[in-house]
Amino acid sequence: MSAVLKDPGLWLRPMDPSDVDAVLAVERAAYPYPWTEGIFRDCLRVGYCCWVAMSRGEIVGYGVMSIGAGECHILNLCVHPDHQGQGLGRHILRRLLAIARAHGADTALLEVRVSNRRAIGLYEAEGFGEVGLRRGYYPADGGSEDAIVMARAI
Repeated sequence: MSAVLKDPGLWLRPMDPSDVDAVLAVERAAYPYPWTEGIFRDCLRVGYCCWVAMSRGEIVGYGVMSIGAGECHILNLCVHPDHQGQGLGRHILRRLLAIARAHGADTALLEVRVSNRRAIGLYEAEGFGEVGLRRGYYPADGGSEDAIVMARAI
């Protein structure tokens, strides 16, 4: 199952284990403290909802989400820096939320770095609101960075 986005060169599909190297390349381009190959492989192995965004045959973004007990948790949502600002993150997020809703989830949760203003703006525009703070949640230069916990009904 894939979704054709506004640009016919962009589409979404489920992540496959053979995608992990390309997903890691996007992760490493976007984050100073990227997830490891093992984390992505574990997410696929346990059956988390993992999707990739394709542009002209290349993986340019992805989303990873767990679903259970009536809620979903967006664990990772990433778009390669060269493709940011084009609405692709919003498309991935909406796809994940639609899947969660279809699986009976009524609440979505996520964490976001307090410094990631662009992502916070996206989440707020999509109906998420701050519900908490996790101190020292993310690694950062010279220590750690807090995470804002955000939630919304779906």
